Amino acid sequence: MKNSAVTLDKIKAPIKNELIKFEEHFKQSMKSNVALLDKIMYYIVQKKGKQIRPLLVFLCAGSAKSITQSTYIAASLVELLHTATLVHDDVVDDSAQRRGFFSINALWKNKIAVLVGDYLLSKGLLLALDHDEFKLLKLLSTAVREMSEGELLQMEKARKLDIEEHVYFDIIRQKTASLIGTSCALGASSSGVSEEVVESFRKFGEQLGIAFQVKDDLLDYSSDFIGKPKGIDIKEKKMTLPLIYALRNTDDRTRRKYIKYIKNDSTNPKKVKEIMKFVHESGGIQYAQSKMESYKNQALETLGSFPNSETRDALESLVHFVTARKK
Repeated sequence: MKNSAVTLDKIKAPIKNELIKFEEHFKQSMKSNVALLDKIMYYIVQKKGKQIRPLLVFLCAGSAKSITQSTYIAASLVELLHTATLVHDDVVDDSAQRRGFFSINALWKNKIAVLVGDYLLSKGLLLALDHDEFKLLKLLSTAVREMSEGELLQMEKARKLDIEEHVYFDIIRQKTASLIGTSCALGASSSGVSEEVVESFRKFGEQLGIAFQVKDDLLDYSSDFIGKPKGIDIKEKKMTLPLIYALRNTDDRTRRKYIKYIKNDSTNPKKVKEIMKFVHESGGIQYAQSKMESYKNQALETLGSFPNSETRDALESLVHFVTARKK
């Protein structure tokens, strides 16, 4: 498959009509009788992202068996949860922007943003309970727990900057890959297949999610259209795979030097640039790229065990899309 030919519109094509119907389902699931909440919900809907997770729900349902009414509930569930976590993340990170627009906390302050996140989470839980979708609720609740544990583990380790590679993968499996894996499991479960098949789809999603996050880490070391690397993770003192590899494969003196930079000078552009140069010259980028390719190939191998279908082909295209993206 040629990566250059892969676009999100082509990936969405087999379920285009279902996604249109989902949009209305999702809007209805967010409605509130409180005017302020309704205004904020409208703002969130207007500024939505690529909606990769609902896309995975529908594609996996189609690949496992068929798209049902439960699939629409599953897709709304995962998007409500994901949106709630983004709202809360912006409060935790004190971020003023999300996807190029003002974040909820920037416009309505932290207290309201926290309550909005809580509201979105409760709407998701009630959506499942109102339709007796207990299997879907259990899958989603497990993802919430794992995401929280992953975030807290990262915070714990960030204080000492002592993250080893296996801990890094534990963190991204819980923080990012768990929700992507759950999206795939929700889709399969909503189609009425066995627990064994649901687990296979969850495994595929987890492998895809890990590849997705490693790609994100690599993008932070890439150059944008004016040739300037980003280095946002370094500024936020996040230990990602390229840096972990570089620090592991250098002498003690150099390691101490760069850890000191990260601890004390992470907002100094000159020091950040020096750290990024060190990572590039140490082979950290190539190493992380090889790890991403490994998880990408694992995802494709798992996918190969599913029956041939148009939706399975779209999932294969999505694997290539998320690992070849430039932003």
